[in-house]
Amino acid sequence: MSSESQALIDSEGAGTLGRSEDEILGRSSGRWIHRWEPEDQTFWESIGARVAKRNLQFSIYAEFLGFSVWLLWSIIAVKLNDVGFNFSSDQLFWLVAVPSLVGSVLRLPYTFAVPKFGGRNWTIVSALLLVIPTIGLAWAVSHPATPFWAMLLIAATAGFGGGNFASSMANISFFYPEKEKGWALGLNAAGGNIGVAFVQAPFIISALVVVGGGITLARAGWIWLPFIALAAFLAWKFMDNLSDAKADFSSSAQAAKRSNTWIMAFLYIGTFGSFIGFAAAFPLLIKTQFPDVSALTFAFIGALVGSLVRPLGGRLADRFGGASVTIIAFLVMTLGVLGAIWSINLKSFPVFLGFFILLFASTGIANGSTYRMIPAIFQAKALIVGSSVIQARRESAAAIGIISAVGAFGGFLVPRTCAWATGAYGSMVPAFLVYTCLYLVMAAITWVFYKRPGSVLAEARV
Repeated sequence: MSSESQALIDSEGAGTLGRSEDEILGRSSGRWIHRWEPEDQTFWESIGARVAKRNLQFSIYAEFLGFSVWLLWSIIAVKLNDVGFNFSSDQLFWLVAVPSLVGSVLRLPYTFAVPKFGGRNWTIVSALLLVIPTIGLAWAVSHPATPFWAMLLIAATAGFGGGNFASSMANISFFYPEKEKGWALGLNAAGGNIGVAFVQAPFIISALVVVGGGITLARAGWIWLPFIALAAFLAWKFMDNLSDAKADFSSSAQAAKRSNTWIMAFLYIGTFGSFIGFAAAFPLLIKTQFPDVSALTFAFIGALVGSLVRPLGGRLADRFGGASVTIIAFLVMTLGVLGAIWSINLKSFPVFLGFFILLFASTGIANGSTYRMIPAIFQAKALIVGSSVIQARRESAAAIGIISAVGAFGGFLVPRTCAWATGAYGSMVPAFLVYTCLYLVMAAITWVFYKRPGSVLAEARV
């Protein structure tokens, strides 16, 4: 393999380079790559890194659109009653919560779709599926007589955008060597996460829903269609399928038996679940706790910060170990929630916003670090017991689907917990106290299993 890779380095001219690339990769029709060895340094430096980067770039764009559509209802819910609807606070929280629930459920089958259909092929399909929630939203918000159950059903289809994350991350994980997975997965996830901040940004909201001084919510659905078509075209034209990207049912069954899969799934509820849940609920949180503040002016800041720092979490995990970074992040998240409680008692929106930015930043760091831990844990376990590293990678990819599915469920729990606290106590404080306890428990669990002196995985610096 190395001699073939070296031949590529020595080749001259664009035409020769193109032929050499297809030959070395064993590329066939449908852009299927049959020879992919990212752990071979010569292969990686000569051709692998370039091909992986190209796939990563277009994966990021498709995932960006998925997250944007997934979180559309976080801004739509705030404006519904201004255009003729009459929904209660509890109903509005349902509308922002149910897309996360559906996205969580879809993540497991979306992960299986990559080895079944190919990463490139499924990126095309998953992008085109976003047409359903965008057209549905455009129709529903144009008819104020639409009953709540119908609105809830249409909001649920936005969960297609949430499913994209699992398939995209599983696909990209196959393209990169272990030493660069943290950074690559962090970039891929951050590209998607930025879609949350993008769709909540004031200038985007104005472009989407405000026309001539009036509110036109239907535009928030129609405007995405050309961008969805572009994502599908770019994936078809430039992305690749990997024939050895196999996370079959056998690997998934094995991954489901691993205790580490479920430990990491629980931790991911606290990291990604907190990020997507608070991002979805933040506009309504501001509106309910500080009604005199323009919620949609500030709601995007937290999601933007959390998205931008996610690659940093992966990079820090690569350098210091994911467990160490994750523990610190959970402790900072605890501080952020306690600060939010303090700000509510102070009735100070600037303090509230500041602590929530801290909370979002720490969720972003933890998202990157926990995702880096997954392949590191499976590889470390394989080396310890002397099992196949290739099989460990397949189980890791399968575990990513399970973990991301369970973790995304936090995106449903956060808005619903906020709705419960408001309805039962007239305050968000009880919900925030629940989060505080959970974050401390999660930090302790991370230490016990992955950082405790003397434990095998701690020595492997997962």
